[in-house]
Amino acid sequence: MTMIGHLIDGVMREDAARTQDVFNPSTGAASKQVALASVETVEEAIAAAQRAFPAWRNTPPAKRAQVMYRFKALLEEHADKICEMIGEEHGKIAHDAAGELQRGIECVEYACGAPELLKGEHSRNVGPGIDSWSEFQALGVVAGITPFNFPAMVPLWMYPMAIACGNTFVLKPSERDPSSTMFIAELLQEAGLPNGVINVVNGDKEAVDVLLSDERVKAVSFVGSTPIAEYIYSTANANGKRCQALGGAKNHAIVMPDADMDNAVNQLLGAAFGSSGERCMALSVAVAVGDEAADTLVAKLEEAMKPLKVGAYSDRSNDFGPVITRAHQQKVNGYIDSAEADGCKIVVDGRNPQVEGFEDGFFVGATLIDNVTPEMVSYKEEIFGPVLQVVRANSMEEAMQLINDHEYGNGTCIFTRDGEAARYFSDHIQVGMVGINVPLPVPVAYHSFGGWKRSLFGDLHAYGPDAVRFYTKRKTITQRWPSSGVREGVSFSFPS
Repeated sequence: MTMIGHLIDGVMREDAARTQDVFNPSTGAASKQVALASVETVEEAIAAAQRAFPAWRNTPPAKRAQVMYRFKALLEEHADKICEMIGEEHGKIAHDAAGELQRGIECVEYACGAPELLKGEHSRNVGPGIDSWSEFQALGVVAGITPFNFPAMVPLWMYPMAIACGNTFVLKPSERDPSSTMFIAELLQEAGLPNGVINVVNGDKEAVDVLLSDERVKAVSFVGSTPIAEYIYSTANANGKRCQALGGAKNHAIVMPDADMDNAVNQLLGAAFGSSGERCMALSVAVAVGDEAADTLVAKLEEAMKPLKVGAYSDRSNDFGPVITRAHQQKVNGYIDSAEADGCKIVVDGRNPQVEGFEDGFFVGATLIDNVTPEMVSYKEEIFGPVLQVVRANSMEEAMQLINDHEYGNGTCIFTRDGEAARYFSDHIQVGMVGINVPLPVPVAYHSFGGWKRSLFGDLHAYGPDAVRFYTKRKTITQRWPSSGVREGVSFSFPS
């Protein structure tokens, strides 16, 4: 069975003292094994990054950008292979994997602009013969800890910009689907990145805790569940590190009575069930304003869900694939069971679908649940599966209050034809990413991604302009060259 190891100082290595199976979620069978890094292995990766930092820091930004240009070309050249790897280990259908990869490539494109983004600021003659300027300098060794649901895109949110800014990087990807992440890192080496600038260690909590405690690591980026995000953030801060930790979500869509209902239904289907709902931006709750709108919405959703196909990643005609593990399949089914026990109506039941030829796969079909209320466990918690819940509200204000009261504040949207309502919604909703008739308001690469409340721990969002600030530290220099022959007296006043 193939063993996936670690990339340290430009060399692929195996640290096979501890291993874990990597499953194909479409078949339910173990297809590979991944080595789980020991403390010593992670420390070696950090040491390699630290050795590489001085030379890479002093590499001109334009030369760093040239590596990123070549990297982008290699990603596009090998896109089909990367998408196949994602499908084999995550279960995403090819078209979904291609969309994920493209979003990652856009972040590489943004990193290609490092010479412009790192120019700094300059002011001449802030005082007599005095100039002042700010520079954005690299931090040193930085780390990323990334989730299973976007094995290509989320790492590409992090290390292209970190490296373009002059840092060196240690990546700890998800051990559930590591192949595409490792292959992409190898492509970056092929693009001309010096050894040690990017290092990849596969592992579990043992590896994570080394990254959080080692004083050579100056900053940590994380994407995952809220409990782990909170742990990462508090531990990193306690060890003096800069940290951004993106957590979970429970994203609501308000459907107003005046909405284009057919369009709203189509948008909700893709946003709720794409990637089997395993997206932190998945729309998992539709809040219908008024019973008439709710009845219409549920009826149209039920009808539109009939032809949806769940199945193996290898069949491009499928709409979405399996969830990541058998345990997660059982967890998602448990939330559906819970909603049913709480008195909800299971309009479309996706529990235990039969997928011919893949009977042992980790499949959950598209599920629609009506009459959900805020006190239910299935409403409060992130399901992270292909489940869409419908909550009924009497007014837009009541619908907005539901969203503002929830502990998560990642993404939200409103479906309406009323510009005044849309403007009020975007002004007053307590959520970090907002869509107006856009169900997945994921910012483009030259903006930044991040939620509010318990969806983000830290001040700076991921990728885009915030990434430049996160992966650099500002140094402000004030310079004066006195005129020759001019002797000045002592001044004890504060300079002005």
